[in-house]
Amino acid sequence: MRMTREKLATGAAGAAVALLALTGCGGSGAADHDDKVPATATGSLEDLASEVKCEPDIQTDADEIRQAVCKNTDGKFILATFATDRGQREWLNSAKDYGGAYLVGAKWVAVGEMKTVMALRGQLGGTMEEGASHHSASGGGGTEATHSGTHSG
Repeated sequence: MRMTREKLATGAAGAAVALLALTGCGGSGAADHDDKVPATATGSLEDLASEVKCEPDIQTDADEIRQAVCKNTDGKFILATFATDRGQREWLNSAKDYGGAYLVGAKWVAVGEMKTVMALRGQLGGTMEEGASHHSASGGGGTEATHSGTHSG
């Protein structure tokens, strides 16, 4: 259904914007590879949030996707659950264009700074995925070229 895909894409874009706000476009910190990764957690958004000791601030509550902003001692992150594997993959494919670190489980995703997501992995299991590495949302100078337009001068 086209309306569902549009909602999923909108949710992904919203999550990515929230991710950029939470992480300041993130960095690639992370050489913390914990060999003790538990079995991948399952359950509702509230179940997963309880596992990582956060009180979810629900942003999207739809049949296809439920999404919340969470904060715990590891940091701020977005937690999303999906009705279908396909919906999850479509959301990930759209959201990853915005960068960030993604912890992916069975019909759920946690998104945030690498150090936060790595800490969550120690509690929830899952697999790590990384988004595109670009910083066009940051305002300062730097050595990376951005695609935010041209300037005259």
